[in-house]
Formats: sequence, structure tokens, C-alpha cells
Amino acid sequence: MLTLAWTYLRIGLIFFGGGYVLIPLLQHLLVEQYKWLSLREFLDGVAISQLTPGPLAMLATFTGVRVGGFMGGLVATICIFLPCVVLMLFVGRYYTRLKRIDLIGSTLDGVLPAVVGLVASAAWSLGSSLSSLRDGLILVAAFCLFRYTRVSPMLMILGAGLLGVLLP
Repeated sequence: MLTLAWTYLRIGLIFFGGGYVLIPLLQHLLVEQYKWLSLREFLDGVAISQLTPGPLAMLATFTGVRVGGFMGGLVATICIFLPCVVLMLFVGRYYTRLKRIDLIGSTLDGVLPAVVGLVASAAWSLGSSLSSLRDGLILVAAFCLFRYTRVSPMLMILGAGLLGVLLP
């Protein structure tokens, strides 16, 4: 339980730019290092968590429950949110002063390209699990729908799940 708590406290400390940048780190820690989840369970957890608010944070709950039951889920969920809550309490209090500091703006400008690289790495990592022509076609269709239409991502996920059932 302590390893679970420490793992999610560390992840919570770097939960910057949205959860997608953490997919490679999460896969490494949860699947490869601690072996708490198989690659299939990890990918299923990522997919299921897309239906919830705070998608990858819900992956913490999923993993925690798999590792330590209800208490594991509670510990993982609290620990992934605790660092950002504490940080936001601090930043919120001093935000008007902090936003005037050039160093902070420059730092955030420097972080942006790294975040884009991490998201690209996450896409590559998840894409490498595709195993059929059907998977590739669903990927291309979802990309095009998301990029060129206003179709809700929720509808795309549900539609892709339906295609998975209908086209095994």
C-alpha cells in the first residue's frame, strides 16, 4: 500500500499538461516495473477511463482497486490528486503575483514543446498495441471525426466499442 501511495504521489507531482502526457510513464510503472496490470488491462483501463471526468486520474482508482481492493483505490485516488490540490491552494493564493514574473511565463513556454513530445510518445505507445486492419481503420476514422467534425468524443468511444463488438 505504501508503494501504491508513493507511486501516485510522484505521478500527481508531475501531472502537468493533462493526463495524456503521463501515458508512457504510467505504462512503464504500472505494467513494466510493478506489474500491477497487464498491457491489455492497462489499455482497457485507459479506454474505460475516457468515459469519466479526469480520465487518467480514474486509471489510478482502477489500478488501486486491482492492487489493494477498495482501500487501494481510495489511496491511489487521494495520492494522485493531493499534490495538485496543495499546489493549486498555494498558486491560487499568490496567482496575481506569480503571473507577473517573467521566469514563470518563460518556463511554461519551454514546457509546452516537451508536453507535445510526451503526448506524441503516448500516442505512439498506445498505437503500437493495434493488431489488425480493423483497429487501424477505427483509429483513422476516429482521428478524422475528431479533427474535422464536432462529433462528441463520447459518441466516438461508444461507436468504436460497438464496432469492436460487431466486427470481431
